[in-house]
Amino acid sequence: MFSHAALNASLNGASAILWHAGMRQFAAEKSRCTGFHDFSVCGFVGFLGSYLLYHYRVGHVTFHDQGWIRPVYFVLLTTHTILAVVIVPMILVTLRRAWLGKFDRHRIIARWTLPLWFYVSVTGVIVYLMVYQIYSAANVKP
Repeated sequence: MFSHAALNASLNGASAILWHAGMRQFAAEKSRCTGFHDFSVCGFVGFLGSYLLYHYRVGHVTFHDQGWIRPVYFVLLTTHTILAVVIVPMILVTLRRAWLGKFDRHRIIARWTLPLWFYVSVTGVIVYLMVYQIYSAANVKP
């Protein structure tokens, strides 16, 4: 069964893949905007809405695994969470500057926004896998 958390991870991962494809197309064609970017933004907005709704309804989700993976998880989660808070306003400013055609100012912030956003997106999928799939599934007792 496809869970709400899996939907969040899928939207987040798809958004990152589309953004990466858009950047490759941008570099190859030197175009101002690509369809990949448009779909990526839609995926991000869908993810953010779905994520906020999920955590409003479910609340806090805990990581139960022990051993060496626990500190790895919390370092990943901490960096992901801090940068997720920082990146949302950066994304909004970056998109606004592009939408208004202020590409010189857009490029300045986009150089920071893209790698940070990509890190947040990828680590979000990794956190999902760690909590809901890989390590939790290995600890399920029959």
